[in-house]
Amino acid sequence: METPPVVSPEEWDAARQDLLREEKEHTRQKDALAARRRRLPRVRVGKRYTFGGPEGDVDLPGLFAGRRQLIVYRHFFEPGVADWPEGGCSGCAMFTDNLGHLAHLNARDVTFVMVSAAPQKDISRYRHRMGWDGIPWYTTRDDFSEDFGVAEYFGLNVFLRDGAEVCRTYFTNARSAEQIGNVWSLLDLTPLGRQEEWEDSPQGYPQEPPYRWWRRHDEYGTAEDAG
Repeated sequence: METPPVVSPEEWDAARQDLLREEKEHTRQKDALAARRRRLPRVRVGKRYTFGGPEGDVDLPGLFAGRRQLIVYRHFFEPGVADWPEGGCSGCAMFTDNLGHLAHLNARDVTFVMVSAAPQKDISRYRHRMGWDGIPWYTTRDDFSEDFGVAEYFGLNVFLRDGAEVCRTYFTNARSAEQIGNVWSLLDLTPLGRQEEWEDSPQGYPQEPPYRWWRRHDEYGTAEDAG
């Protein structure tokens, strides 16, 4: 194996500083892409879709759970995939294992759910085995996957709700998902973003200083949070 050279502390620090400048530029470019994402045009979803959940069927607006924004991850767990019925797509499992705590997304008016073609009894068993009990996971009942580009591959669709009206705002799949999973990367996909005042967002978007809304995941909804 051909390895980098061993150098003095001064040489190492100079090389690290040079790399750091590129890393900072990469961060600024990611912020600029997120700003463009918040300005993408939207498409109204006029078709009705039904999803099976542990407490019965819900429609697409119902997946929002009362919140304004929704991220839907198509998890390939169904007959014909991998070692069904014991497991599903290993890539989808890797993605799900890397998800941050969903309470932070909920605090920004975002609901995250997964959908699969598997029956609820199999989803319940597999979710418990993998330790994903806190992630809402629904069964697709119709052609939602075909209509939103995830019939043959995993992917993330993002939606915005205004009353009963739902619009699709973003979609990504393939290797793009490798960098997604923590609360910040998921919020950067949403139409309202992180909702912090440093962001480049359209006029009138909700924004506040960083740290002000941040809580430990079991502290949201407390008296301090309400204040």
